[in-house]
Amino acid sequence: MAGRKKYAIIVAGGSGTRMGADIPKQFIKLGGKPLLQHTIEKFLSLSFPVGIIVVVSPEWKDYWKKYCSETGFLERYAIPSGGITRFHSVANALQYLPDETVVAVHDGVRPLVTAEFLERMFAAGEELGNAVPAVAPVETVREVSGPESYVLRRDDIRLVQTPQIFRSEVLKAAYRLPYDPAYTDDASVVEAAGYRINLVDGLRYNLKITTPEDLDLARPLLG
Repeated sequence: MAGRKKYAIIVAGGSGTRMGADIPKQFIKLGGKPLLQHTIEKFLSLSFPVGIIVVVSPEWKDYWKKYCSETGFLERYAIPSGGITRFHSVANALQYLPDETVVAVHDGVRPLVTAEFLERMFAAGEELGNAVPAVAPVETVREVSGPESYVLRRDDIRLVQTPQIFRSEVLKAAYRLPYDPAYTDDASVVEAAGYRINLVDGLRYNLKITTPEDLDLARPLLG
């Protein structure tokens, strides 16, 4: 793909407490490789080069560096420290992102993306300024308010995924905003900075591996 250089910020700074394992979920191995490696390899498989920026919590940076050194995986990459929230982790990573590029911000524990999907997302983000994948829910959705709950129109709801793609100047401008707990993803930060978010079709099985049940679902596909 011609145009701007491409980068991926892989956010892998979480502690993975919901997984109940003795290491963060991004380092749990399936098929002999950590989930994080599976995820990064998808970006390395594209038809164009992608610069890799991996955000890892400070207490696990040496672990990841040692793994990469011993296995020969990912010889060239930036590794900023994770922050106290996802917002701060991405803000740290942006210090390593060159200007006039296109960047994908992706969860380190979403390894089931495909090369075709990633290339489509990069193309949309470069063309539109930002592109955010989303899928319509298939289950009935209810909003909970205290002891009451209310059904919502599924046609009006979308479930947002990553990677979220941005021109570098858009994302960097947005992350100059002060932190707000309402920021749940990069799109919410960019929207708060005054940009319109462009939703594009997501990938139904682009699972974020968070619980042991998620791991069981991913194992046949990665193991």
